[in-house]
Amino acid sequence: MATAISSGARIRGNASADNAYNALEASNRNIATRQLRLSTGKRINSASDDVAGYITARSLGARTKSLNAALGAVGDAGSVTNIAQDGLDNINSLLTQIKDAAASASSGSLGTDEKVALAQSAYRLAQQIQTVVDTTVFGGQQLLGGAFSSDFVIGSNAANTLLTVGVDLATATNSTFAFDLRATSASSFAGISGLNLSSLSSVSSTDLGIFSAANIKTTLASVNDALENVNSTASYLGGVAGRLTSQEDLLKSQITNYNAALSRIEDADVAKEQLELSRAQFLQQASITSLSQANQAPQAFLQLIGGR
Repeated sequence: MATAISSGARIRGNASADNAYNALEASNRNIATRQLRLSTGKRINSASDDVAGYITARSLGARTKSLNAALGAVGDAGSVTNIAQDGLDNINSLLTQIKDAAASASSGSLGTDEKVALAQSAYRLAQQIQTVVDTTVFGGQQLLGGAFSSDFVIGSNAANTLLTVGVDLATATNSTFAFDLRATSASSFAGISGLNLSSLSSVSSTDLGIFSAANIKTTLASVNDALENVNSTASYLGGVAGRLTSQEDLLKSQITNYNAALSRIEDADVAKEQLELSRAQFLQQASITSLSQANQAPQAFLQLIGGR
């Protein structure tokens, strides 16, 4: 705190000028601080501005960045599930048509040629299922081909928030919601052992194969089971998508709250800083005037020596 000191006419020092100079220095520092805060928009520009606030702000900033990264991972995981679901919906529609063809072939009123035509039509649908599998891709990886698996960190704590999304329907278990959907090249389809849709192309007038009277019931049951597995997988993916939607909403809310807290701690109050800047500039001008007046005092004292 400055104290008003007068040295009278003594020659050891000019205390009034020193006080005015010190006040001018304080005003200059205050002006520099206010101008820096207005320029950067931040109340805390270094640890010396607010030690506790600096630590808290850096911690909140780091956490916000990790939450933003998690939000991106949630978006990617959601894309995977949505794309896979869309592929499964297409496969469901095609597999239903294959089931209808097999059901029609089971009718005793149809002749051999009609059953062969149904088998060939069903095989074209199986080829389209293969196309769906081949083109259901994300990040350069096939999602329904039996080999896809990926981890997504959907929260700020990687130890507890790791979501594994994988598609391998060969196991026919909902824990990994996976099956092998390679329709035209596998010995099993959608987790149903022995169901090979490529055998539809082998149906002929001399050998009805899986459309024969001896095999058609097994074919119908297998296709029906495969259809249920595909639908079960799509349903499981729907549950995953619901969780991801909830997690996305949570992360967005947390990011908003953390940004608000960070702004309250770190950001400058522009109106207040401008007010303090105007005050400091006024004091600067007053200090300059006072310093100029204090520096004139020795001139008056010289008149005593000159006898005037």
